[in-house]
Amino acid sequence: QVQLVESGGGSVQAGGSLRLSCTVSGRTFSSLRMGWFRQAPGKEREFVATISWSGTSTYYADSVKGRFTISRDNAKNTVYLQMNSLKPEDTAVYFCATEDPTARRYSAYSEYRYDYWGQGTQVTVSS
Repeated sequence: QVQLVESGGGSVQAGGSLRLSCTVSGRTFSSLRMGWFRQAPGKEREFVATISWSGTSTYYADSVKGRFTISRDNAKNTVYLQMNSLKPEDTAVYFCATEDPTARRYSAYSEYRYDYWGQGTQVTVSS
């Protein structure tokens, strides 16, 4: 059974930082791309960041580029999202997801590239 467990969310003031973690079990973590997405109230889920299986390739949404950093530790089956200089518009539920190896025809920015998702962790940024 595949499980993704996120942690690290919370409430912070604008300009603050948070570090999200997502630990994966039941999957060959080290061979799969990982992604972070978020969903704000009343909005569709959107891409935030993605990292290749080796960690050598990362991509970010323009809205978070330069402020967020995605990383992974394959020995711990864990992917991280370091979020700095947080803004109120970063308020959302954040989800991690594992790549579907049969869906590599889709862009790494697309939800269709990913099959298993975590339950989400709330991030609230106040002004």
